[in-house]
Amino acid sequence: MSLLVVGLSHRSAPVSVLERAALSADAQVKLLQDTLATEPATEGAVLATCNRIELYADVDKFHAGVAELSTLLAQHSGVGLEELTPHLYVHYEDRAVHHLFSVACGLDSMVVGEGQILGQIKDALATAQELHTAGRLLNDLFQQALRVGKRAHSETGIDRAGQSLVTFGLEQLSAGRAVEAWAKGKKALVIGAGSMSSLAAATLARIGVGEIVIANRTPDRAERLAEILTGGDDTDVLARAVPMDSVPVELTRADIAVSCTGATGLVLTAETVAAAVEGRTGTPAARRETAAGPAGHLAPAGAEDACPLDLSAVQGATGFSVMGEAAVAGMDAATLEQHAAWVDKGTGTVERRDSRRTPAEDAEADAEIIAALAVSAATAGRIPERRRPEPVAEAPRPAPVLALLDLAMPRDIDAAVHRLLGVRFVDLETLAEASADAPMAADVDQVRRIVSDEVAAFGAAQRAAHITPTVVALRAMAADVVANEISRLDGRLPDLDDKQRGEITQTVRRVVDKLLHAPTVRVKQLAAEPGGAGYADALRTLFDLDPETVAAVSRAENNTENAKNRGRA
Repeated sequence: MSLLVVGLSHRSAPVSVLERAALSADAQVKLLQDTLATEPATEGAVLATCNRIELYADVDKFHAGVAELSTLLAQHSGVGLEELTPHLYVHYEDRAVHHLFSVACGLDSMVVGEGQILGQIKDALATAQELHTAGRLLNDLFQQALRVGKRAHSETGIDRAGQSLVTFGLEQLSAGRAVEAWAKGKKALVIGAGSMSSLAAATLARIGVGEIVIANRTPDRAERLAEILTGGDDTDVLARAVPMDSVPVELTRADIAVSCTGATGLVLTAETVAAAVEGRTGTPAARRETAAGPAGHLAPAGAEDACPLDLSAVQGATGFSVMGEAAVAGMDAATLEQHAAWVDKGTGTVERRDSRRTPAEDAEADAEIIAALAVSAATAGRIPERRRPEPVAEAPRPAPVLALLDLAMPRDIDAAVHRLLGVRFVDLETLAEASADAPMAADVDQVRRIVSDEVAAFGAAQRAAHITPTVVALRAMAADVVANEISRLDGRLPDLDDKQRGEITQTVRRVVDKLLHAPTVRVKQLAAEPGGAGYADALRTLFDLDPETVAAVSRAENNTENAKNRGRA
């Protein structure tokens, strides 16, 4: 049997497909039951999150397994097989192990290093164990994945990007401030009461917000979550539940809003958010200008071809026209002469201070000013600045009065709120970009090395375990041979007392154990190496072991191991 995983995630499928393929809890149960009812699979587990749907199985045929698992995913997700197939990925044997270990470490998450996936893997294992669809292989695989994930987080800094999407999102909203200091005493609105929204509410309570309002389409779930938050021993947050139609009103009172629902359309439009900002500030929420530059910046001075001055430097330093008096203050004499020659030729467009003068009079006046400045430059070397220009005032930008975090896929909040002044908005796309910019290259490389080492160790352990039933069956056969020979000895030497019989029995057993010790230890070592699976077959052939006996030992070990794993989970 071999491990196979077929799935899709945010890396392989667009949001629209992931949303339609999402599996409810009941659908996951039915998918697992149908997986084990198929011929190729003997074990199955489903890992389903908002960003991925993966079906793990132990199969005896690769191509048949891929076809069957793909068909089952299409049937239970409601997305047609032809539409779903281009977005599916397949991993087999060691590659499947490597994939799950990478997922457990957060390497395959939308925000690299997030730790919430460990809880989701644990839930997937628990569900498979409750339904008895996880045998020895998947129990070992998922238990090891949890250990690998914990090791990655404890030995590296991979989780510096955030313990979860919620934590990382709040870090982005706080804009560099300590999250606890930024959130302390604020009022928060959480839209939705599912697993991610519940995590958001718990995180907000932990970091010290003063009040949390829960809005959900199912009032009972919102009220239950509010009761849990209020009754927590580690926080003193006030929590209450409201119906969904109260969201616009609650938004005018909230400082922070987190949304993560299963809605197919927008929950918060830009108009709703703008109205909430206006309700808080008393003024309409203006939109940021995107085509023009930042407010307060001067427009270009126009065409000043062949001017000897550095126009951008002069304009930025003075805020005046490059042809004005302040523009030449501080200019050395040589540059001033070049500038005067350029003006005298009529190339430049001199700033006019008196519209009643003729061009000739303007030129004469400018020439007089420049000549006087040239005399000063010749005497002092540089012209002293005659007047300090007024600073250019930039338009004030309002501080954000509302922080929005959208963790839904597809999005709950209209992306147009990015352009509203007074709003700070973070969504999954923002988090992905921020995570990509995080300086975690060394940590990621270290985690990848951990994953590679653990994959090799898991493969060796599985190959060694594969030969164990054969070794057990061999020793059982040897024990039977010893027992039969001692029985024959009793018939031939009936006068032996118990002490003599015991000594003979012990001696025969020691001889057999010593003869079998070296071969069985060595065959386990060889079986743990790549390509070592054939040693079990060789051992069965050499000692003429009954295949059914080996299979019975394997089934007994699996039942014992599964009972232990169910207890640990």
